[in-house]
Amino acid sequence: MIRRASAADTTGILLCLGAAFQEFRFHYTPEAFADTVLSEATIGKRLREMTVLVAEQGGVVGTVACVRHGDEGYLRGMAVLPVLRGRGVAEQLLAAAEAELAGCSRITLDTTAPLKRAIRFYEKHGYRATGRVTDFYDMPLYEYEKRF
Repeated sequence: MIRRASAADTTGILLCLGAAFQEFRFHYTPEAFADTVLSEATIGKRLREMTVLVAEQGGVVGTVACVRHGDEGYLRGMAVLPVLRGRGVAEQLLAAAEAELAGCSRITLDTTAPLKRAIRFYEKHGYRATGRVTDFYDMPLYEYEKRF
């Protein structure tokens, strides 16, 4: 089941993000990793500023955040527990986030080079690299977009 997150989901979201990104920890700068997996101190801001969705199956098993800026949408923090990868959870989360952003002319997301599986997933679902690269705590951050 995919639903909007509430403050009661804080611990589950943090555990999911931590588990999903743990294998990439040493590819990230400490600051980039902390910004990716969030903390008790930073998750409240995400919940206030973005729509955070969770996949629930006896607890939080996946999450993604999205926000609309005019006619453009932005995705951030897609994560699925490693044991459930490849079982359709990410597809359901992405579809729900895109539904939240219905009417946008484009949706963007940013990702890092170590997340090769995620990049393939996004490309499979219509996202393309824009060529825009920004700095993410001393790491290159690659923008992808999907136009509607």
